[in-house]
Amino acid sequence: MIGFMGTDIHGFIEVRNSYIDSSEPDDDEPLLRWHPAIALDHVYEGRSHAAFGCLFGVRGRSFEPLAAQRGFPQDASRAATRAFEWEREDSHSPSWISWAELEEADWDSTGSVGGASAPETCLSRRQVVREEDWGDVWSVMAVLAKRHGADNVRLVVWFDN
Repeated sequence: MIGFMGTDIHGFIEVRNSYIDSSEPDDDEPLLRWHPAIALDHVYEGRSHAAFGCLFGVRGRSFEPLAAQRGFPQDASRAATRAFEWEREDSHSPSWISWAELEEADWDSTGSVGGASAPETCLSRRQVVREEDWGDVWSVMAVLAKRHGADNVRLVVWFDN
């Protein structure tokens, strides 16, 4: 019998602003750049294949994903890039989503969740991407968006098995 491997999520919440990083010699003028706000594992420690599918098209396939197969952003913060490069050999399905897109999502749309090990149930995106799991992520992003704008806050992610 072949066992089912779990999928883990990794990433960063990033904010785009004109902060100048003095450690970079070429940073002599303010440019809008992405900076790490917090590593995802500080605010999310779950493993929900249905939520991963709903958000990023990884594992669960009950919903049209909000941000599938976007790839790792070329303009990602140095911290996110270093972490992704460090884990790249075992990583897959990198993507990202802005706070603006999350705000615009139809959280009441429904899909069938379940399958081989559980009966299918019709649930909303809001029920699949549960507040008790993702609430801290959304709270951090919302606070940053209030200060920097919804288009200037994003969640960059990648997965491993």
